[in-house]
Amino acid sequence: MKNGSIYELDGRVPLMQAVPFGLQHVLAMFVSNITPIIILANVVGIESGLSATLIQNCMIIAGIGTLIQLYPIWRIGSRLPIVMGISFTFLSLAIAIGTSQGMGTLMGAVIVGGIVEGLLGLFPNQWTKLIPHVVAATVVTAIGFSLLPIGANSFAGGQGAADFGSMENWIVGTVTLLTCLLTQIFAKGYLRALSVLVGLIVGYILSVCMGMVDFSALSSVGVVSMPNVLPFKPEFHLDAILAIVCVFLVSATETIGDTSALCSGALGRGVHKKEMGASVACDGFVSSIAGIFGCTPITSFSQNVGLAAMSKVVNRFAIATGAIIMIIGGLFPAVGTLLTTIPQAVLGGCTIMMFGSILFAGFGMMAKTGFSQRNMIIVSLSLSVGLGFTQASQIFSIFPQIIQTVFAENCVAVVFVLAVILNLVIPKEKEENKE
Repeated sequence: MKNGSIYELDGRVPLMQAVPFGLQHVLAMFVSNITPIIILANVVGIESGLSATLIQNCMIIAGIGTLIQLYPIWRIGSRLPIVMGISFTFLSLAIAIGTSQGMGTLMGAVIVGGIVEGLLGLFPNQWTKLIPHVVAATVVTAIGFSLLPIGANSFAGGQGAADFGSMENWIVGTVTLLTCLLTQIFAKGYLRALSVLVGLIVGYILSVCMGMVDFSALSSVGVVSMPNVLPFKPEFHLDAILAIVCVFLVSATETIGDTSALCSGALGRGVHKKEMGASVACDGFVSSIAGIFGCTPITSFSQNVGLAAMSKVVNRFAIATGAIIMIIGGLFPAVGTLLTTIPQAVLGGCTIMMFGSILFAGFGMMAKTGFSQRNMIIVSLSLSVGLGFTQASQIFSIFPQIIQTVFAENCVAVVFVLAVILNLVIPKEKEENKE
């Protein structure tokens, strides 16, 4: 393999240089990766030992999915620096199916739904025509907007936390954010690209000094633990499968948006049709594997897209080291347990600027599409309805439960569907001439 730079897609950089950049990506998404399965296990009533095993499985699946995105198998994987992790999009439906029909039924639906999405990704020519540049730009912008409350909640200590918005969280979050910002502005060379990791380390040390970190969980952690395959026996019920497939289509739109944002913000070019399909195929088929390991579906992580856009580090080998760290963390529970001690306020301080980078990438994509009357209608109406209606989610209460599950609190899904419809129905001959 040829030598390369961390700012180049291909080529191998020295391992000691690659590891910190890979670790930075892991730390940016780690808590978000394991949180869905923690919430699901608590609500469904999975016993603590099995819950810990599922957390390990989530880390291993995230690492495998990321490696396949970076180094494709056949037409599965985009060959882009996309980091994969367990999706929040499925959480509410997963809880509904898991509590009413059991985890076996949920895993059966995940396995089948993943195959459906994977097959969709193998034939991009049949559906990517529905996603022209203006639609992709609108979805990327919606993703950026949707992430801002997540960053703000983390900054304050995590939604539902007893110390939410406390002075301690404000101090730690602010110091972390300022460290990231000052490193990004004043540091030179590789240290500038590692601004998020520098901010996280400083914020973590400060939170330890302030007594905000609890290391007690490390005392009861084993040395090595192998993944548990088929912790739940899959059962296949049509109603659950159809519901999960609908949400998989929403997840595919988010993956398409992330792939477009990555190409625009980090690589400085438009996304290729083949890359969109391959990214979705990885999303689907690895989600089926996730079901075999007792995990909910996997998807691309927007926060890592924001990190790549901000740092411009796109080297596949460097990010692959992060994927390997995730897999190691799944095999050695102490690694994952240590990472879970990072306070939410530290992660919030790191991610706020990253999420803004996705929003900025969406604005850049919009500028390239031109500011015609037709594009203005598509973008403005899609965003105003998608962002506005999901802020008043009870507006969907007259619709069947599956519609509420898919759209009521998922602005990206609403924006995507409306942008596609508007692009199809607004006559192109009315489009104003671009300069």
